[in-house]
Amino acid sequence: MANLTAFDVGYCLHPGCMALKGAGWRVCKFPARAWLLEAQGKRWLWDTGYADHFEHYTSKGIYRLYRATTPVHFDSRDALFRQLADRGISPADITALIISHFHGDHIAGLRDFSGVPAISSMDGWIRTRKLRGLAALKNAFVPGLNPDDFETGLQWMEAMEETPLPAALAPFEGGYSLPGSDNEIILVPLPGHAAGHIGAFVLTDSGWELLASDAAWSPKSYESLRGPSRMAHLVMDNSAAYYETLRRLNQLYLSGNVKIHLCHEGDL
Repeated sequence: MANLTAFDVGYCLHPGCMALKGAGWRVCKFPARAWLLEAQGKRWLWDTGYADHFEHYTSKGIYRLYRATTPVHFDSRDALFRQLADRGISPADITALIISHFHGDHIAGLRDFSGVPAISSMDGWIRTRKLRGLAALKNAFVPGLNPDDFETGLQWMEAMEETPLPAALAPFEGGYSLPGSDNEIILVPLPGHAAGHIGAFVLTDSGWELLASDAAWSPKSYESLRGPSRMAHLVMDNSAAYYETLRRLNQLYLSGNVKIHLCHEGDL
């Protein structure tokens, strides 16, 4: 069975009510979380969290607004590649880096893994890759975070083998089998939050678990079908799709069949 290991790679601060309607103005900590996925003798990374590159590429021009509106706390010692090195794992040991979506807090460490093949939604990359200036900022995309050779080894989720999901994972019915995982890792679209936003069902010794990325910012959101503030909708890719995904997560949660993980699950 597959194994999941979580890493907190920096965090940002926001009032709770931004992420969860009615939560109040208490400032909450939202970790930027990445995962190491291990299956069938292979290793994959799920996102990267923050990195020193984020500070560098948001230090000038319009991208300074990103850093100004999203107070980030990051210690270089917590960089994902350093946390992996502490476990004896180098970038050369990684089969591929799976990108849930292209927001800066999920791809800031890509340059630390230059040369490692990447996997993403084709729709997400095509709709994001050419964004610059205000359009990029609205989509929380910082172009400089992508390595120069990023597209060289980029693989599309949509090109992978489609596979049905077990009935226990309803209302989710199908996804894309991650090559080399023997169907222990299945990628699924989770639209709404960002262009090409995806998640992954992972079969562990404890049963199925879902990396739901930013489909919600707090478990309370999918548990009680409470979305974020109206202001948060301004940076959503598709509000209607977001709430449909949230509804499906609620059904999955109520079934009790799957453990759900969120990238920014913190003290909210």
